[in-house]
Amino acid sequence: RTKKGEESKYQRASIMSSVDKEIEPLRSLLVSIVSRLEQLEAKAGVSPPPASSGGGGGAVEEELHPSLKAYDTHIEETVKPFVNACNDLPGLKNIGSLILETWMTIRSIIHLGTKCKKPKDVATALKPLLTAVQTPVQSISKMRLDRDYDWHQKAIMEMLVSISWVVCVPPPNPSMFVKETIGSTDFWSNKIRKMYKGKDEKQILFCDALKKLIQDLAKYCQEFHLSGLFWNNARGVDMESVDVNEFLAGAEVKEAKKEAPKPAAAPAAAAAGGGAAALFGELAAKRTNDGTSAATGLRKVTKDQQTWRKEFKGGEPTTTPTTTAKPTTTTAAVAVPAKKKKGPPKCEYQNQGSKWNIENQTKDDNTGLGSSGMLEITITDAKQQVYIYKCENITINVTGKLKSIILDSCSKTNILFDSAISACEIVNCKRVQVQTRGLCPSVSIDKTDGCLVYLSKESLSSTSF
Repeated sequence: RTKKGEESKYQRASIMSSVDKEIEPLRSLLVSIVSRLEQLEAKAGVSPPPASSGGGGGAVEEELHPSLKAYDTHIEETVKPFVNACNDLPGLKNIGSLILETWMTIRSIIHLGTKCKKPKDVATALKPLLTAVQTPVQSISKMRLDRDYDWHQKAIMEMLVSISWVVCVPPPNPSMFVKETIGSTDFWSNKIRKMYKGKDEKQILFCDALKKLIQDLAKYCQEFHLSGLFWNNARGVDMESVDVNEFLAGAEVKEAKKEAPKPAAAPAAAAAGGGAAALFGELAAKRTNDGTSAATGLRKVTKDQQTWRKEFKGGEPTTTPTTTAKPTTTTAAVAVPAKKKKGPPKCEYQNQGSKWNIENQTKDDNTGLGSSGMLEITITDAKQQVYIYKCENITINVTGKLKSIILDSCSKTNILFDSAISACEIVNCKRVQVQTRGLCPSVSIDKTDGCLVYLSKESLSSTSF
């Protein structure tokens, strides 16, 4: 029996070894297939199934989704360098921290997408997170920066348009949507480059970091969010069972941990804010029960009184009238309407070029009104042309066949003419009316606000616009 048992054991061992040799190619093939599937899942953004806790005692930290890992890399390699570039420019205040806050809130939206299935109404489901994104953006747009940083603020606002890719529905896809902001951002960045080229290297680094951020964000969207924000429809949970605020709180905690190690800046900030804190404390102490304070009753400073605004009109006359102030005010009042005219009114014919020049004519001040109340121009040769420039509130009657007629920078002007061989051109005008009593082959209207053209019966079939 012992010999038979040993023989059967050897036989089973030999059979198992032969089976293993036969199965080995199949096993290697299965391993390669599984590894390729894992790579495809990672590239497509499909999260792997949760690992089973095999009786272990401690909790295992959840592995980040590939799209989140790539987004964190995007923040480290492009967003933070741009934030540092903003902090290096003293006129940009705390814009850098607000931009980082915006990107961290977008991260919470991406994190939510990796855990949930796509809801029916994405905008409504993401409303708390989208509101949190808009808060720092609105703070940046409302900042009153120095005039030297006006272009910087405009370039940043153009760049911040790209964050709307999270709610972008193709077409265009998120990547193309982000790339479209490069042109508008470069418009302001190139102004900065031109002004500070060879003078301030920090300004150039700001422009380079800004463009690199947009380009890297477009590359990230192209890889992980090709057809819109990624949603885990395969293994995710319904949005109704998830508290969106938890993801927002997680983003705030993550941002706070990254910004925590800054002990050296605290004393300086406290020293700088000490005077302001004392001032506001004193004002609060003077507030009474009825809501009045030290600022109650002060006159509001309007925009035209703020020297740094474009609306500022210069110095105002003092409240106490004096004999010397009155002529000054009168002179200024007379000088304002004088700016409307570029020169004296003209109505003359030039032999050189066979041209009528009619300039600066108005109803009250003119050089040739007829009994009908119109400025009469008589054409004696068909080669003559009429050029009307900066006329206002007047009617001009041109009799006789002429070569062409041009209206330039006129307002509230009416033109009547018989026939034109070439064309009638209307450029940079406002509220003008043109009427032809004869033929006019072409009528050209460019940069004009409010224009009426009346054609004769014989011109209806031949005139082109």
